[in-house]
Amino acid sequence: MPKTSEMRESKFLKKEDVGAGALFAVAGCEQHNVAKEGAEPELRWCLSFEESDKPLVLNSTNIQLCESICGSDDTDDWIGKKIVLYADPTVQYRGKVVGGIRVRAPKKAAMMPVKSIKKPVAAPEPAEMLDESDIPF
Repeated sequence: MPKTSEMRESKFLKKEDVGAGALFAVAGCEQHNVAKEGAEPELRWCLSFEESDKPLVLNSTNIQLCESICGSDDTDDWIGKKIVLYADPTVQYRGKVVGGIRVRAPKKAAMMPVKSIKKPVAAPEPAEMLDESDIPF
C-alpha cells in the first residue's frame, strides 16, 4: 500500500524525494508560482537542478545556507555548484514541527576525483543501520 505522502503529487521537491541525502548540481534560480490551482499567484524563489525536473522552493534558512556553501550571495555564482539536499525532521512551519528539506555542503571526500580514492568502501552488513555520517556526500 502507498503512503499518503506518495499520493500527493507535487511539481516541487518534497522531503520524501531526497531522503537521508541526495547530491544535486545547481542549474539555476528563478521564481515559480507556488499557489494552489485557482488561488492568487504566490511567487517564490526556487532552485532548479541538473538531476531533477522538480525545483526546490527556497526559504530564508536554505537561502542563507546556499550563500555559505556556494561562497556568494549572487545566485549566478551558484550554477554548477554541488549541494546535498536532505530531509530534516526538525524543520518548522508556522510554529509546528513538520519536517522539510535542508541544504548542506557535500563532504570533502565526495568531491575528490575518483582516481584519488585508494580503497573501496566496504558495503555495510544488511543488519547495520546507516546514519548521516555514513552518507558519502
